[in-house]
Amino acid sequence: MLKRKWIPLTLLRKLLTAAICSIAFLALFSVHLRIVPSSKDHRFNDKILTLQDTQRWTREVAPPNLSKAPLSTPKLNGSRGVSDYEKLWKSPSNRGFLPCIKPTPNYTTPAESRGYLLVHTNGGLNQMRSGICDMVAVAHIINATLVIPELDKRSFWQDTSNFSDIFDEEHFMDSLANDVRIIKKLPTELVNATRVVKQFISWSGMDYYENEIASLWEDYQVIRASKSDSRLANNNLPPDIQKLRCRACYEALRFSPRIEQMGKLLVDGMRSFGPYIALHLRYEKDMLAFSGCTHDLSPDEAEELRVIRENTSYWKIKDIDPIEQRSKGLCPLTPKEVGIFLTALGYPPKTPIYIAAGEIYGGESHMAELHSRYPLLMRKERLASIEELEPFSTHASQMAALDYIVSIESDVFIPSYSGNMAKAVEGHRRFLRRGRTISPDKKALVRLFDKLDQGIMTEGKKLSNRIIDLHRRRLGSPRRRKGPISGTKGMERFRSEEAFYANPLPDCLCRSEPPPLNINISHIVR
Repeated sequence: MLKRKWIPLTLLRKLLTAAICSIAFLALFSVHLRIVPSSKDHRFNDKILTLQDTQRWTREVAPPNLSKAPLSTPKLNGSRGVSDYEKLWKSPSNRGFLPCIKPTPNYTTPAESRGYLLVHTNGGLNQMRSGICDMVAVAHIINATLVIPELDKRSFWQDTSNFSDIFDEEHFMDSLANDVRIIKKLPTELVNATRVVKQFISWSGMDYYENEIASLWEDYQVIRASKSDSRLANNNLPPDIQKLRCRACYEALRFSPRIEQMGKLLVDGMRSFGPYIALHLRYEKDMLAFSGCTHDLSPDEAEELRVIRENTSYWKIKDIDPIEQRSKGLCPLTPKEVGIFLTALGYPPKTPIYIAAGEIYGGESHMAELHSRYPLLMRKERLASIEELEPFSTHASQMAALDYIVSIESDVFIPSYSGNMAKAVEGHRRFLRRGRTISPDKKALVRLFDKLDQGIMTEGKKLSNRIIDLHRRRLGSPRRRKGPISGTKGMERFRSEEAFYANPLPDCLCRSEPPPLNINISHIVR
């Protein structure tokens, strides 16, 4: 009798226990399902790009503007992840160097102005940038009031931009107030005054400016510099003059707010894909014509470039042997060669690459092999809408300024040619201790590429190891600026020196004691 009464109670307990377990299991399972996004969740799908997706996306003429939040830094949980990140993306050690551009205790503020310095800059954006910074220092040396420089409107690019269209004019003037007096326009009473027009001697030192140029104040109130590029020596200048050049370049010469805002949009667009490479692909018509480089071009293309060079009066060298030029490492890498180079370094096909350049010569016909290796090739026109780019699109220097910002902010910067843009970005990134800057050893690479073309070597581990070894010490780590090549004399001696703005060490970077660890530098984009 007792036994029969306990049977239903035992069954009831078992049923209740089973029900509780089922409820708990269902609750746990439902939580797990919420963590994993549904395939219908577009916010999640937007961040998953298959190879097929990227190829489709890069073919779009005007894709929607990117508004997704940037991806997080790659997770380094596994040993493979750690090694891949360090091999491809990790910044080189800054070896304890920090910016040091404040004036020394011996620095003197501007003396009473003796006259006005007018400046006509020359060249593209980065040539003008360095020239402006040099003229700030020259104005200080000769006790001149600097009139806001006039930008080059007659060069190959035919850009009508004024100083305030590209740079933050008020910030420029305010930042340098303790160094040199700067005004926007020449006083009305001096507009028609007699002035001397002078082309300052390239790579000149203090004596030249303190004596020869300053003596002109005895006869003139206005000195006009007809050119601005490379007018100051790279080396052997007083520490305070070198520091002033850096203050002008890295603090005062800020881009205009609208350019910085647009630059930030482009950087955010690239960051949405994770770490990215900025590739300064200097494979444009003007560069190929100027350098005389015709490798992999058709006879018709080579002739077109020769005619351009012949008809450009201010390009002094007309007859150039393209084979010799390339063998000396003086030609930009072709898009095909860049693809081989990146593959050998270990960058996978999914790597996001920003093309910092104008119109590539030959268009898709020359870009096809690079694009087949790296489908995610991005440009300004693919990261922003036509309407957003319209205010800048007809101004080459403003478009170059956008490329400059994206290049400075990149995780890796690679120039295919060591021209003005490459030098300016490399120096700025050295100063900021920003990311990895890989400078291709073009002379050595050409020999390897020729072996590939001849069938003597094939792509693979052997080529990869060789190229990686060649570039272990070419990753942008701090080092002293290189002096002139031994045996050179005169102007060739100065020309062989490493440019000041390509490497501002030791003048503007000083070693801290002890070396700092894991210092974060704020972005240049405000």
